[in-house]
Amino acid sequence: MKNPLIRYKTIFISDVHLGFTDCKIEQVNYFLRHTTCEKLVLNGDIIDAWHLRRWGRWKKEHTQFFRLVLKKAEKYDTEVVYLRGNHDDFLWRVLPVTFDRIQLANEHIHESPHGRYICVHGDAFDAVTTNHRWLSMLGNLGYSVLLRINRLYNRLRQLRGKEYFSLSQAIKARVKSAVSYIGSYEDHLQKFAAKNDCTGIICGHIHTPADKRIGDIHSLNSGDWVESMTAIVETTERELKLLTFAEFQKQIEAIGGDK
Repeated sequence: MKNPLIRYKTIFISDVHLGFTDCKIEQVNYFLRHTTCEKLVLNGDIIDAWHLRRWGRWKKEHTQFFRLVLKKAEKYDTEVVYLRGNHDDFLWRVLPVTFDRIQLANEHIHESPHGRYICVHGDAFDAVTTNHRWLSMLGNLGYSVLLRINRLYNRLRQLRGKEYFSLSQAIKARVKSAVSYIGSYEDHLQKFAAKNDCTGIICGHIHTPADKRIGDIHSLNSGDWVESMTAIVETTERELKLLTFAEFQKQIEAIGGDK
């Protein structure tokens, strides 16, 4: 039986972090296998070169990710836009460049009936990443340690029949400095979108999925495939919305897909 497919106009995903231990590769590949779209925007940090240089490991499932992306371009004529992030910043050396239906760029304008949306990874609006790369890498190390603790914690939860729980997301929701950081980051995004005469912005980087209005700007964050497992999708009716993997999996199972 063929994989059931859900069709979207456009799919936006970011922060897959291929090569990183906690990359949810099975889930993101499942999502790609069961979708078709006219345009796929890979909004940065798809490859985690920082971890690959030191502790990471490339798996065959990571190669499968790119095979699924190429299949969309070849079989379904999907336009693929790969925007560089800070963890795959090696792309700076070749930007911009186009290979048939695949474009590598720093930014992308998405036209919709609701207005223009500028797509960008978002690290340029992070003062730590931009001005203090060593501090950003130190913070990344701390995040990796937290995820290892989280992995062990969730194994224990699984044995007790409980669902996955994200320690880092819980911390970000409760620590005032983290909440303030996200608010400041989003303010920069709002100004950037307005400066580029756009009604909205779609980004990633901070691993915090969002669909909100900040002033007159529609701000969307596609989250990540390390913890939140979320994407921004544009439906065939041209509605932009945040989609979780759990919601998507239920839709596939409802139409007879694999679990």
